Amino acid sequence: MERHQLEENPLRYVKAPRSPENPQIRTYTEDECARMLSAASEVQNDSVLEWDLTITLALVTAMRKSELLNLTWADIDFEERTVSVLPKQDADETWEWKIKDTDCRILPLTEDTVRLLAGLQNRRPEGYPYVLVPPGRYDHIQKYLRKTGRWSLCHARTSIVHNFNTQFDRILAKAAVKKGTFHGIRRTAITNWFYQDLSIYDVMKLAGHSKFETTYRFYLQVKDGLLDRARKATTHAVSPELLQKCCSSDIRGFNKRGCQT
Repeated sequence: MERHQLEENPLRYVKAPRSPENPQIRTYTEDECARMLSAASEVQNDSVLEWDLTITLALVTAMRKSELLNLTWADIDFEERTVSVLPKQDADETWEWKIKDTDCRILPLTEDTVRLLAGLQNRRPEGYPYVLVPPGRYDHIQKYLRKTGRWSLCHARTSIVHNFNTQFDRILAKAAVKKGTFHGIRRTAITNWFYQDLSIYDVMKLAGHSKFETTYRFYLQVKDGLLDRARKATTHAVSPELLQKCCSSDIRGFNKRGCQT
């Protein structure tokens, strides 16, 4: 077709097969999040990521892994209790990084999270612009990778912290949480926003999605509470008397628990 050797595309009527959507998107329960934070707080090492704060920020802001690891102290407004998701320019102290999907956005922080951030800032030595990047790792990136030309825009998205997923899997195992991903924390936070009566549009903007379909299809988990409300609404609309008229012989043979009498 590209060479104009065919008059008609022989595949023009071929349609892609429809794949079933999976409504059960993995999110974490409140108890699982608590166990994760407890396990993460036991990881104490200056050369390791501040895992408890990283997980807390992900739960509070629904920021992506790349957004969290490229977060600088200049992005945090302690007075307003907000954090800005902003691209970074290639400079002496910071490396180039771009935002995924949509424009910059400002996210709220809780008072407890602000206190945790302030405590970390006081513990960190001066001259380290990134919030979560361990000082040792930052020095290695600056002195060895960037100066020798072995650092690119792709590395700023995928290689800031070595063995990120492996470390997170260890925390899940220590917390006795069924296998999941770090991105599941983002899904959990977005789903929690939705179930705290934020509109889908507001959730989409806070999450940094450029399309509504992305928020709805991949991040909004149908929780038991919603299923219970739907069940009650159906029970109210379809009364037992109506069911008895339609299928009395079937219903009379079962008790309330669904056991045959």
